[in-house]
Amino acid sequence: MVIVLSGSVNDYKNIKLSGNIDNDIAIFKSIFSRDAVLRTREVLIGGVTRSFIIFMDGMVNSIGQGETVVEALVETVLPQEEFISCKYIAQNILFANEVNETEKFPDMLRAILYGDTVLIAQDNKTALTINTKGWRTRGIKEPDSERVLQGPREGFDEAAMFNLAMIRRKLLTPDLCIEFMRIGRRSDTPVFICYLGTIVNPNTLKELKRRLKKIDIDGILDSNYIAENIRDHKRSILKTTGATERPDIVAARLLEGRIALVVDGTPVVLTLPYLFSENFQSDEDYYINFIMASLSRILRWFCFFVTISVPGVFVALVTHHFQLLPTHFALTVARLRSGVPIASVVECLALILAFEILKEAGLRMPQNLGHALSVVGGLVVGQAAVEAGIISAPMLIAVSFSAIAGLMVPRLMGAVFYWRIFIVIACAVFGLFGYFVLASVFAIRVFSMNSFGVDYTISFSSPNFQTLKDSFVRTSWRQMKTRPIFNRNRTRKDN
Repeated sequence: MVIVLSGSVNDYKNIKLSGNIDNDIAIFKSIFSRDAVLRTREVLIGGVTRSFIIFMDGMVNSIGQGETVVEALVETVLPQEEFISCKYIAQNILFANEVNETEKFPDMLRAILYGDTVLIAQDNKTALTINTKGWRTRGIKEPDSERVLQGPREGFDEAAMFNLAMIRRKLLTPDLCIEFMRIGRRSDTPVFICYLGTIVNPNTLKELKRRLKKIDIDGILDSNYIAENIRDHKRSILKTTGATERPDIVAARLLEGRIALVVDGTPVVLTLPYLFSENFQSDEDYYINFIMASLSRILRWFCFFVTISVPGVFVALVTHHFQLLPTHFALTVARLRSGVPIASVVECLALILAFEILKEAGLRMPQNLGHALSVVGGLVVGQAAVEAGIISAPMLIAVSFSAIAGLMVPRLMGAVFYWRIFIVIACAVFGLFGYFVLASVFAIRVFSMNSFGVDYTISFSSPNFQTLKDSFVRTSWRQMKTRPIFNRNRTRKDN
């Protein structure tokens, strides 16, 4: 048989095992002819019947494979029958926990590529896929980007099965549903859809599956590949799908009726629908006293408006509305800006870009050099620029305060940067009128968005105590009697 090599395992669906073990093993070798890590080993079952095990070196547990597969096959005593079926081998010989019989060639290829072992035996037109996965993982540790002072310290790994087990540990209920599908023509990446069956909105679940089936891409290497294909408002700078590396956060979202997408090969799990108010929630809000959590959340909302408003408003005041400043402050600003050779708007935009460069450099560079960068970039260079008259101290203070406030809302860093730039330009051209116009545009945009059929600002659309109890503030658990409005089963507790 002439094998035409293809990039997708589904393209081999017309291939069938012939029962002639030499021909069948030749097919596998032909498909993986350019793969140096494919391993095939001939094993005589009971010293009589020929068989081959096929696997990828480095992806299987060699010790487990030897004990549960090879040793079991060699040491077995066969009955007098000349023909030994794969079903008999699976039921009476192998010790592995998971053994499946299949005649579908794509299933055999997927098993080999995912760390399992395929067993073919003489005169059988079916094969056995044996769970022998043994690739290494990073292990459980707290995600660097979602650290908390109090609460669970575990985070997801790149192995989807381990991640699902961590979610299952948090939700010990048979109501937890996990559906499986593959996405990516060449990567054939396993993707798992997790939800609580009695709580999830069936329309949201149906819409998610529809969007996932429409994805046509070569490979899925991270959950963001999927997020960009299924999200609402694809050109918006505000995200409409959540992302987290913490199993406790995923479990909390599932308990609210949301859906989680676990993608193999990445520790980032998607959650949806995603609401605007979630940008201001911290993982730690639910592990400390609700009064302190509420104060912290109010501070985040305040910092969000500060970080996008302060540079633009300051530019508007010094450019168009100098008379609105207190006299003493206005004279100080005028004196400090007297030697600056560039316009206020150019000065402001340059400082914003400089802080973004410092932030990106701090993220990309080795961790032990981060403090040195902060001192040299933020203090030494900034002070030198002020003393040299390149920038003014009031503008440096305004932009620095805005940049620091932006760190309080890490989930909105991208949106904050763009809106800050837009507002500065509008204020430079139109003054405070431009600020209020841009602020209105931003509010209208946010209130017009949705996430998988759910209003992006559903908590504020019909404000009452129960809908606002976990938005601007977090109330006590005793008062959280209902789930979010978009749920089918809204009752969280009866009294």
